[in-house]
Amino acid sequence: MDPAIPSIEKIEISDVVVSTTGRDAGGLFYVIDADETFLFLADGKGRTLDRPKRKKRKHVQKVLRSETRVAQKLRSGDKVLNGELRRDLAFHARQTASEDLGG
Repeated sequence: MDPAIPSIEKIEISDVVVSTTGRDAGGLFYVIDADETFLFLADGKGRTLDRPKRKKRKHVQKVLRSETRVAQKLRSGDKVLNGELRRDLAFHARQTASEDLGG
């Protein structure tokens, strides 16, 4: 492997990612499904579980491997509600903002 080419970090179902390109750039999403090329993203509001955003892997950046109840439900295949996604992502956004402010 060429060290000059950065390796794409392994992104899996239930990871929280931020979009780096497009109209939704800067938005936090949960990965609800994945294949070799694409990730299927949902935030519970603009992109719901029944209409996920299909985005190429290279256009997102992994924020964290979430260990919340929502993430566990996604990994196990249990039913997740859009409201649960919204609450969880809002919590992650608040935490990121407080870390940026030094809090």
